[in-house]
Amino acid sequence: MVHFLHPGHTPRNIVPPEAQKDALGCCVVQEEASPYTLVNICLNVLIANLEKLCSERPDGTLCLPEYWSFPQEVADRFLRVMTWQGKLTDRTASIFRGNQMKLKLVNIQKAKISTAAFIKAFCHHKLIELNATAVHADLPVPDIISGLCSNSWIQQNLRCLLLDSTSIPQNSRLLFFSQLTGLRILSVFNVCFHTEDLANVSQLPRLESLDISNTLVTDISALLTCKDRLKSLTMHYLKCLSMTKPQILAVIRGLTCLLHLDISVHRQLKSDLAFHLLQQKDILPNVVSLDISGGSCITDEAVELFIQQRPAMQFVGLLATDAGTSDFFTAKQGLRVAGGASMSQISEALSRYRNRSCFMKEALCRLFTETFSMEVTMPAILKLVAVGMRNHPLDLPVQFTASACALNLTRQGLAKGMPVRLLSEVTCLLFKALKNFPHYQQLQKNCLLSLTNSRILVDVPFDRFDAAKFVMRWLCKHENPKMQTMAVSVTSILALQLSPEQMAQLEELFMAVKELLAIVKQKTTKNLDDVTLLFTLKALWNLTDGSPAACKHFIENQGLEIFIQVLETFSESAIQSKVLGLLNNIAEIRELSSKLVTEDALKHISSLLCSREMEVSYFAAGIIAHLTSDRQLWISRDFQRRALLQDLISQDIFPTPWQLLSTRGSALGTMGCVSCLQ
Repeated sequence: MVHFLHPGHTPRNIVPPEAQKDALGCCVVQEEASPYTLVNICLNVLIANLEKLCSERPDGTLCLPEYWSFPQEVADRFLRVMTWQGKLTDRTASIFRGNQMKLKLVNIQKAKISTAAFIKAFCHHKLIELNATAVHADLPVPDIISGLCSNSWIQQNLRCLLLDSTSIPQNSRLLFFSQLTGLRILSVFNVCFHTEDLANVSQLPRLESLDISNTLVTDISALLTCKDRLKSLTMHYLKCLSMTKPQILAVIRGLTCLLHLDISVHRQLKSDLAFHLLQQKDILPNVVSLDISGGSCITDEAVELFIQQRPAMQFVGLLATDAGTSDFFTAKQGLRVAGGASMSQISEALSRYRNRSCFMKEALCRLFTETFSMEVTMPAILKLVAVGMRNHPLDLPVQFTASACALNLTRQGLAKGMPVRLLSEVTCLLFKALKNFPHYQQLQKNCLLSLTNSRILVDVPFDRFDAAKFVMRWLCKHENPKMQTMAVSVTSILALQLSPEQMAQLEELFMAVKELLAIVKQKTTKNLDDVTLLFTLKALWNLTDGSPAACKHFIENQGLEIFIQVLETFSESAIQSKVLGLLNNIAEIRELSSKLVTEDALKHISSLLCSREMEVSYFAAGIIAHLTSDRQLWISRDFQRRALLQDLISQDIFPTPWQLLSTRGSALGTMGCVSCLQ
């Protein structure tokens, strides 16, 4: 794995997405590689500076400048971006009061706002859609409905209402949806929604699409009230249903206008409702979409026969079933399948089930197997993995499996075909998962493995300070040698990407330096000149570059004695240059340079001044130049100082500009101190 970090190792050939073979992949690459739209850039700037641009009301809420006015489409997008960034609060929502903003499509998903703020900010607008999925408990469903019904225009014209995972107080009475007479789409997934509420909803005169998944409904007979207008019914994991299978099928048979039916379940429920539905010939004559994922006893033959009797079908969900492997599902034109039998089925499943953690985990497990030997870049799939991680941040199985899939999709050269922005999002999501599950070791391993990818580590934007803390903590865990080598190599590169101020703030720095020195000592004692030793020396060199704190830790942990032992044990120039590079960093620190003025240290440094390897001799010269430039270090040994300077001049070290750059400044110190002989 570690060889990823070395540009000299050529990755395997990468096949980038081709429009004819992977149209979606090409689209994702183009989208992710394109700059953000000017509208989004402006909205991001506006949101970032909202406090400065707005005035404050007496109640502490914000108010837009009175001369500002937003077109409806821009206002809707502005609110959506605010919600996405987590910036929608009682204080900021107040900017949507009045008529400066004209909203139609309101998205307050996962927002933390109160009932009062919701009513004042949004219920006077002419809304046609409201997405209140997973809003904070301060805004329960009854209050949302009450607020919407306070506006007669909304009562008649609100078409879509999404209330998934929204709270309902325990003492709440019947939910009066019936006043929203214009409602066409209603979703109450994962809500305390009862059979009585379903009876109320079924009275809605224009209702066409209903999602009652994972609710407390025990009887769906009320749906027959809207049988002539209901076109889409989703009742995934309706675990409280107390009706017999013939009773359920009788209701479904009566819904003759249905185009979409979802009766998918968790695999653990072991429901055979779908099996019995597939045996019915006189049911769902107009259906174009049927989701039976998770159902038991489902076979390819039964599904094929059902679809052949309904040739207009465009989608079938078969994930977590025994069906989907037949050639029929590949050969039938226009049929999309969400399953686990092929990459196209898995891709469809990841897209369809992005909000269902049980199926997301199942699809990711199938994806991991399919991508284990992946040889082509698949940016569209990686983006779907990122969506799953973002939508289920606290679901450990999803996060762990997604991290493994992300590793498969970006390992070795595959990352080179991925857009930087997408890689950045995935990397940030990995670190978010680490914070949510700090003690899950396999997730940490996956994250560390992803960082060994040179494309990600060098080119991709992410929080390198957090990454350095994580890798240094991992370094001190005494993991197996392979993982330890990777942690060392990543530390080496991250050290160069941190500012001196960040390096000084690293609480893990002392332990990291101590652990790295322990590795060097162990390798030296065993006379092991391997890749881990080289990476460890490089990591220490980089950590001490421009970091007085790291240099101090090095000295305090007997680093100088250990490095002298390294020089006495190994004669390879690659090792010598790294040792001298670090000692040069020490020599640059005036408070620590005196530690190098010892007989053993000077003997080795001066002897390497004569090395045939340019980098070794220049680093040795740099150290001598730094040390001899401070006369206070040589008060009682001026003769030795002059001898060192004489050796420096006798080597005729006058580097070219290219050499100056390649030796990290040591030669500059050499040239600058030749005048010390005078």
